[in-house]
Amino acid sequence: MSVSHKSVGFQARKSTAGVAGGKPDAEHPVGEPLARVDGPLKVRGKARFAAEFALENLTYAALSYSTIAKGRIASINADEAKAAPGVLLVLTHENVSRLSPPPLFPEGAAGSTLPVMQDASIHWNGEPVALVIAESQEQADRAARLIRVTYEPEIAAIEFETVRAKAKAPKNILGEPTCIAIGDAEAALAQAPVRIDNIYRTPRHNHCAIELHALTAAWEGDALTVHDSTQMVHLTQKTLAKVFGVAEQKVRVLAPFVGGAFGNKSIWNHQILAIAAARMVGRPVRLVLSREGVFRETGGRTLTEQRVALGANADGTLAALIHTGIAGMTAHNDCPEQFTFPARHLYAAQTFLLSQKVAELNIVANTFMRAPGEAVGTFALECAMDELAEALNLDPIELRRLLEPDKDPVSGLPFSQRSLIEAYRRGAERFGWQNRSPVPGARSEGEWLIGQGVATATYPYHRFPGGVAKIRLSADGQATVQMGVHEMGMGTATVQAQYAAELLALPVECVTFEYGDSSLPSGVVAGGSCQSASIIAAVNAACEALFDELLKLVGHKSPLTGLIRTDVEAYRGGIRHRRDTDRFQSYVAILNQAGKDVLECEAPASEPSEAKRYSMHSYGAQFCEVRVNTVTGETRVSRWLASFDTGRILNARTAASQFRGGIIMGIGLALTEETFFDERTGRIMNPSLAEYHVPVHLDVPQIEVMWNGSPDPQSPYGVRGIGEIGITGAGAAIANAIYNATGRRIRELPITLDRLL
Repeated sequence: MSVSHKSVGFQARKSTAGVAGGKPDAEHPVGEPLARVDGPLKVRGKARFAAEFALENLTYAALSYSTIAKGRIASINADEAKAAPGVLLVLTHENVSRLSPPPLFPEGAAGSTLPVMQDASIHWNGEPVALVIAESQEQADRAARLIRVTYEPEIAAIEFETVRAKAKAPKNILGEPTCIAIGDAEAALAQAPVRIDNIYRTPRHNHCAIELHALTAAWEGDALTVHDSTQMVHLTQKTLAKVFGVAEQKVRVLAPFVGGAFGNKSIWNHQILAIAAARMVGRPVRLVLSREGVFRETGGRTLTEQRVALGANADGTLAALIHTGIAGMTAHNDCPEQFTFPARHLYAAQTFLLSQKVAELNIVANTFMRAPGEAVGTFALECAMDELAEALNLDPIELRRLLEPDKDPVSGLPFSQRSLIEAYRRGAERFGWQNRSPVPGARSEGEWLIGQGVATATYPYHRFPGGVAKIRLSADGQATVQMGVHEMGMGTATVQAQYAAELLALPVECVTFEYGDSSLPSGVVAGGSCQSASIIAAVNAACEALFDELLKLVGHKSPLTGLIRTDVEAYRGGIRHRRDTDRFQSYVAILNQAGKDVLECEAPASEPSEAKRYSMHSYGAQFCEVRVNTVTGETRVSRWLASFDTGRILNARTAASQFRGGIIMGIGLALTEETFFDERTGRIMNPSLAEYHVPVHLDVPQIEVMWNGSPDPQSPYGVRGIGEIGITGAGAAIANAIYNATGRRIRELPITLDRLL
């Protein structure tokens, strides 16, 4: 089942240009602050998520998890569970079907390459050891608690301090070199007149999407239909086909709505086990992980230990930039938390040493989490920049102006478009940075110390290959765009309807965007801030093909007779000659004359070669003000302004929401969030929203966001991704503001009151 949402009319409010809001323009809808088209469905409860599809004869699943970090199952007694009321099946390694190992991204959607429940081996504390299928959820949950397992434990690598000495360089870091050395950075550091050389640490994090991981799966012969909360529809289809040994076209994955993902709504053990069970019981199965189950069975961000060393010349320029360190990882995934990436592109230096290693642990596989690498890498780098600015007696923004490169400092490629210093200028003016005192502890109100901090936000441009779009134009003047992409609350359906409407010169309310279904033309993952540009490139190609076909349909008496694609442009629901603008014919007239009710065209996106020719990144300047209580050590973020340079903005309202959402996650990263592991057993100690502390309303100030909106000339329609950049730099901005308030440098996250007292 495909999902379609017709765009609604403009619901906008006036505000300053370049800030959330703006006056709508019916002829040029791109950039306008349209309300999300899925909003009314969600508030009326009509948007169905993965666990809300009612299938006939539906059964329910529950998991039982291992309690050791490494070893083997010595025995598993499921007799009580099998005899419990309503139980249809207890699935263990002893009776599960033979399944192929799932492939990792980019070949597949798996978070781990481990075979799922294929033997008695245990690889982490929380690995599923049994799955129960019952007639009701309550019966399944109760029976899962009746399963008795004994283990043969083995010595597990759980303590980071123990394994860090064995850290090794991976073959590559997401396809990039593990180590980059330009000149002798260590020697240059030793000779520099001003030096900063510190260790920064960040902990494990979990995603905590509001929608729990869930799926509803059904087999019909060897055909599989899965409603899944995934951000990788087609990769999920490909992965499941490989695991279960069926043709890809026999697997249909639907994800019309995903209630948050942030990187880990991919393939984990629970989907594979539930689907295997559905095949064995011959009935549909629904599995919804508990919040604890999400923590135990799906991966999050890994911990890092980072060294940043900066050697400055007397004039403030960098003689050496060193960013090295270690990330924790498992042996069966490939997410090294690329924290050195920002240092490769942000600042000019005479020498560089940028390298990182991974230390293998027996924990749940870590995975992508919003701005993987950049979120924690900017914490270390941007804190070090603040420390260097103080050592040089320079304003932090002035230091960044001095270090602004004219081309990518590592690759040597030209920047496609870069206005970081302008973003700082505009942000500083609006925030009132000139009123900040550089002296720590200079401002106070009663028992509260007040400080201000700044940091650079950055995230690379990505456009993944393989996207295909289809456009269907009907004789009633309506257009439908189809692509198997994702709506996770970020406004995909809305902004793509806006873009297609502008491309076709149709009213937005005449355009439908269909998505979230693997039976639609191939889409890309919703990750890496790549989806918008990738969709636009495919829609561009499909629109070009559509215009070619329309011109083939025009009759001999048409004002468009004899014209080719380069002669014409879309105009008010039709096509006109670019120069002789009286030569116009509407889509409706063209189709009616040709006797066609519908015209469909499908085309793949152009190859994303632009990132090979240019250094392409989004940027921002994060400004924040904090208050730190001198009695309790409590930190409150009291004011925030972010100034972004992220290419063309497709929708002012949804963009502002994305920026703010990332910043809020950055506040959590800086002040509250940490996944605790018991280093004796490897068990997660705080697997709930009561104990894993994400920011709530009272933790978050009013967040003002602004942008320059400068199109990137090398990207389709000038866009760059914005989903992840908001969290980058946020942790450092808070840490720098805390130093400005208190005079205390905290180099380990989260900055909790015990570290301040």
